[in-house]
Amino acid sequence: MKKSSVLFALVAAGMATSALAAEPTPFNVQQLVNLNKVHSAAVSNDGKNLVYGVKVVDEKGEASSDLYLLDLSNKNAKPKQLTAATGTEHDVSFSADGQSIYFIASRTGSSQLFQLALNGGEAIAVTDLPLDVNGYKLSQDGKQVVMTMRVFPECKDLACSKDKFTAIDESKTSGREYKQLMVRHWDTWEDHARNHLFVAQLNGKKITEPTNITANRDTETPPKPFSGMEEVTFTPDGKYVVYSAKAPSRDQAWTTNYDLWQVPVAGGETVNLTEANTAWDSQPTFSADGRYLAYLAMTKPGYEADRYRIMLRDNVTGQEKEVAPLWDRSASSLNFSADGRTLYVTAQDVGQVTIFEVNTQFGDVRPIYNQGSNSLIAVTNNKLIFQKSSLVEPGDLYSVTAEGEQLTKLTDVNKEKLANITFGEFEQFNFKGWNDETVHGYWIKPANYEEGKKYPIAYLVHGGPQGSFGNGFSGRWNAQLWAGAGYGVVMVDFHGSTGYGQAFTDSIGKDWGGKPLEDLKKGMAAVTAQQPWLDANNACALGGSYGGYMMNWFQGQWNDGFKCLVNHAGLFDMRSMYYVTEELWFPEYEFGGSYDKNKELFEKFNPVNYVENWKTPMLVIHGEKDYRVPYGQGLAAYTYMQRNGIPSELLVFPDENHWILNQDNLQQWYKNVLGWMDRWTAK
Repeated sequence: MKKSSVLFALVAAGMATSALAAEPTPFNVQQLVNLNKVHSAAVSNDGKNLVYGVKVVDEKGEASSDLYLLDLSNKNAKPKQLTAATGTEHDVSFSADGQSIYFIASRTGSSQLFQLALNGGEAIAVTDLPLDVNGYKLSQDGKQVVMTMRVFPECKDLACSKDKFTAIDESKTSGREYKQLMVRHWDTWEDHARNHLFVAQLNGKKITEPTNITANRDTETPPKPFSGMEEVTFTPDGKYVVYSAKAPSRDQAWTTNYDLWQVPVAGGETVNLTEANTAWDSQPTFSADGRYLAYLAMTKPGYEADRYRIMLRDNVTGQEKEVAPLWDRSASSLNFSADGRTLYVTAQDVGQVTIFEVNTQFGDVRPIYNQGSNSLIAVTNNKLIFQKSSLVEPGDLYSVTAEGEQLTKLTDVNKEKLANITFGEFEQFNFKGWNDETVHGYWIKPANYEEGKKYPIAYLVHGGPQGSFGNGFSGRWNAQLWAGAGYGVVMVDFHGSTGYGQAFTDSIGKDWGGKPLEDLKKGMAAVTAQQPWLDANNACALGGSYGGYMMNWFQGQWNDGFKCLVNHAGLFDMRSMYYVTEELWFPEYEFGGSYDKNKELFEKFNPVNYVENWKTPMLVIHGEKDYRVPYGQGLAAYTYMQRNGIPSELLVFPDENHWILNQDNLQQWYKNVLGWMDRWTAK
């Protein structure tokens, strides 16, 4: 049967019915990697149509992805499949008139921009450029497009950059040459190319010759590796592009001073709009009439976990203010209402990612929807379209009114697959942590829970450290997988976690091994007292990044708390870590300066200084392409344990970075982790 069959449309809509439902089984990693995934959603300007992508994984584990159209004006509408080509269409957006969509796809051997009419026909390649189009955004009138491509700043045209990339690939030498930091970032060695912005006119079904509007500037736009086109926008009149970037300088590795820059669409003089703020400025967003520019701004230079404040600039009067200055949450996205008087934002909030309404004049903040983890897609016709996940929901599209009413599920892409899965019951709890301050967490019952039995504990410690596991569904550290394996799961948002106010987040600064350790100890005691089915004497702890650091810290400071530990990409020696990580601003802010300026604090919370206390069996996991916490940190911890007879194992992935992204590797990861925990716990 062809991909374009009705069956696929029904699966994408979640409307397929199962002839004979299998008996549900506890959630496992094979089920995780085979779940369908919603992506690339967009809504037409008139609010009538929604387009979204669905990645479908069949029974053989083979994946395909297509786009679907849903009529939002008809509550009985069924989704219509739009594409059936090999590969994935992504970064979808509607034309200004709503009659067609644009997307990026690799149908011609490289990543290019395509247009597809919604009334039928095949997608047409809008670009045929010598380099990959990595992202794009349309102007408000749909007559221009700004694209990001990776080029060499010294090159005058795309062909030059193409030739240089080819020459590097074909070079007989392999040495990399550098004169300043950063020499590598996340999982990639610097190749001296940069993401630059190119503007072109949409002339019928093809673009005009694109203009490099960031030419001759040694900047990265959007900043890699985690930012996208949310950092780039046209002004509503189409005359300028505003984007976020660092100014060219030799301090790239130890500064977070991203500014908003404005440049004419034809190129030319670039103006720094936020020069006065030496911290992070992000996500420029204009009201539809162009009167207001909203953006997110931190105020502490060098601190990547500072609160993102909502800033509003009146482009007529030139006045600027912080919106809702007393609101103690860090906004993560911005959307204007049609009249420009309201901003709809998302922010972490007590274990959820909540959608809020913010009045731009008075700063009043009102939660609209606060269950699970939500990402806002569009605001239109008094409706908010968003994607939601939770600890028991992989992710679907929903709508809700601006008043927070009439919650409607628009997709159900895993209806059949979820019918065969049993998740563990979960609940948020709280307790008195450090300084008797309230700390929150989640527990999850084993999927096969039986009243009256005691269960071993999987104690998950999040990374960041300014982070939170929270009420969301992860494709990597998915708490329900431990519940599916018969463990009671406990996750504590210790001091330093996000979503509980900036003071709570800031409190971990210069105290990595202090307040969080106290919270984690008190959290274990509290949750096992509250939930007697959790066996405090039969627990394993595991964490990644800072969570991995905490496993090393447990070894030295709490070595009788657990039957076993799992350390993924954990920091072992803070001295060597400082000199081999890539983003120096992170340790310098967290520990009050560079290592040579503040040795005492680095060493106070340095796990290597307490190895004489180590005794708990530990599995160490690391990726060789991890440049945030280089794999030598994991190897050193493993070496010490092996040399001193502490039960330990090492799992290394040559092709993985700080995360495990390959789905086959992920299955190997869970096989080793759960096998290690099963060995040391009695179940």
